[in-house]
Amino acid sequence: MAGFRKTQVTARVAARGLVLALMLGSAAGMAHADTSLLNVSYDVTRELYKDINTAFIADYKNKTGETVSIRQSHGASSAQALSVTQGLQADVVTMNQPNDIDLLAERGQLVPATWRTRLPDDSAPYTTTMVFLVRQGNPKNIRDWSDLARPGVQVVIANPKTSGNGRYTYLAAWGYKKQQGATDAQAQDFERAIFKNVPVLDTGGRGATTTFTQRGIGDVLVTFENEVALIDSGVGAKDFDAVYPSMSLLAAPPVTIVDKVVDKRGTRKEAQAYLDFLYSPAGQEIIAQHHLRPRNAQVLAKHASEFKPLKTFTVEQVFGSWQKAQQAHFSDGGTFDQVVADKR
Repeated sequence: MAGFRKTQVTARVAARGLVLALMLGSAAGMAHADTSLLNVSYDVTRELYKDINTAFIADYKNKTGETVSIRQSHGASSAQALSVTQGLQADVVTMNQPNDIDLLAERGQLVPATWRTRLPDDSAPYTTTMVFLVRQGNPKNIRDWSDLARPGVQVVIANPKTSGNGRYTYLAAWGYKKQQGATDAQAQDFERAIFKNVPVLDTGGRGATTTFTQRGIGDVLVTFENEVALIDSGVGAKDFDAVYPSMSLLAAPPVTIVDKVVDKRGTRKEAQAYLDFLYSPAGQEIIAQHHLRPRNAQVLAKHASEFKPLKTFTVEQVFGSWQKAQQAHFSDGGTFDQVVADKR
């Protein structure tokens, strides 16, 4: 009898051990199958990446049988980049200007200095530009950048010190003046006149949109084309009109894996697939549906009627490079600080 009881105890222990092993194996399998990525992005891409994430998760599951979940973080682009340098564990960053990714290379070597070369088109899967949103009927008759400097016009712009949206706007206005043959001193005077008309500097592009559309402040909002299109086609669209200036700055928002994070977390394969999906026909179609100009020629042709022809210039053409533009205009004591100091 004693031997029988001992056998029973041994069997129960073995059974519990088997169950525990199966549970641990199952948990390990679930952990492997359900990989989570964090995409740290800029202010006005919430709607874009909501759709991108849904499509990518389904596509990745279909191709690999594995489940991936995506978490998002949105805010002013430069502030988001600083958060990553300070420890926010982003597997990928999808910023609105190269300077913010260069910052990751310079501070902490989170990505290699050659990050632009790792994906097509300098790692920028789409382009956009800066345009205007005005009150319905355009009561102040705002048509071009020069109108933003007129007395009596209130202009809503995000803060160029914290927001890539605001930085693109500032550089677009400067470039517009330079394209007309102005000197740097004349371009700075032009910026000074515009920013005298700015009642509030929100930290990010979506905050500036809220100030204009919901708080009712300002006669014109300057922001990305996709943000204007989103408002112009949404609820309350009847209250606003889109205005395209004679020329504007070409924006090419870049993306990259954050190497130190993906290697630490073991998510490089999934993060790479996520960014590759942005360049796929399916990803490019979603990009176009969100009023961003896709790189894929066929997808762009399909949506050509949605994107108005517009003369554009690049940061490199007008300022030499993003690094030079950053140093001259947005570093401490640069031209933007001088413009704001004059406003006070």
